[in-house]
Amino acid sequence: MYHFFTDGTLLENAEISISGADHNHIKNVLRMRTGDTVVVTGGDGSPFFCRITSFESASTHLKVLGPAPETELSAEITLYQGFPKGDKLESIIQKSVELGAARIVPVLMERCVARPDPGKLASRLKRWQSIAQSAAEQSGRSVVPEVFPVMTYRDALTDAAGSLIVVPYEKADGMDSLAEVAANMGKTARLSVFIGPEGGFSENEIAMARSAGAVEVSLGRRILRTETAGPALIAFLMLTDEINHRG
Repeated sequence: MYHFFTDGTLLENAEISISGADHNHIKNVLRMRTGDTVVVTGGDGSPFFCRITSFESASTHLKVLGPAPETELSAEITLYQGFPKGDKLESIIQKSVELGAARIVPVLMERCVARPDPGKLASRLKRWQSIAQSAAEQSGRSVVPEVFPVMTYRDALTDAAGSLIVVPYEKADGMDSLAEVAANMGKTARLSVFIGPEGGFSENEIAMARSAGAVEVSLGRRILRTETAGPALIAFLMLTDEINHRG
């Protein structure tokens, strides 16, 4: 079912309107009709089923029917992604949002091959946030995850303080630590996933992560690309959470 977002608070039986790009998407791209049902999430993060009642030239009118099922994970997952080359970050944001990440933070690390152009960061951040919103709508998320401005590695570790910090690292032994992280999904309020760039983590960065209390995990016997590692780990955590939730 298609999912949209509004800033207002939704109340059962209330009448609401959607305008702008979402109105165009509903009317002209999806070609929906009166009587069709969508899910709309209000500014407080609560999703509701809504029925389309009418169209005007610049807006779609809907009636709020009742609460929709919650789709968010038990833990708030933040992806701290080593800044990658080219447009890889766009794909990482899209897939991570679909899989359940609540926040995405691009991070400058010692071995980053690419460095963002400061003059283009504002426009790129706007595009990244637009990608996150589209992915949230497509996947039925109850919230639109926020994409943060680029941080330094040290600032990212400070930002992650108080959460369970998870660092996939090719030198980590076995899968026990990853299994333990998964087992605690329902007990952890905040989980921070750090992914190295194309060049991987430096020894200094791993030492800093250990000092911050990070858990090093293995993702198996293969070395994954930076654009694969984050979504792969988040997918595993998402499925584990779904299994635990459904019993």
